[in-house]
Amino acid sequence: MAHTKAKGSTKLGRDSESKRLGVKLFDGEVVNAGGVIVRQRGTKVYPGTNVIRGGDDTLYAKKAGTIKFATKKRNHFDGSRKFVKVVNVL
Repeated sequence: MAHTKAKGSTKLGRDSESKRLGVKLFDGEVVNAGGVIVRQRGTKVYPGTNVIRGGDDTLYAKKAGTIKFATKKRNHFDGSRKFVKVVNVL
């Protein structure tokens, strides 16, 4: 006999927990020193002045101040350019 007996029936329920990534504080908002600005995987947003990047690519404020997002041209090694988002604390 080749039928299943005495075993659980479901094959679902193994989805991972969400990581709550994204922008936590937006343009013009006030941030304290050490406050999380952006949680990300990889550098979608680059750190600017008074912003540091953590080991998991999270962006933190170095000093207290106001958040300002900007776009900036970034050069590649082959000479091509792309626009990137940069976050600064003023």
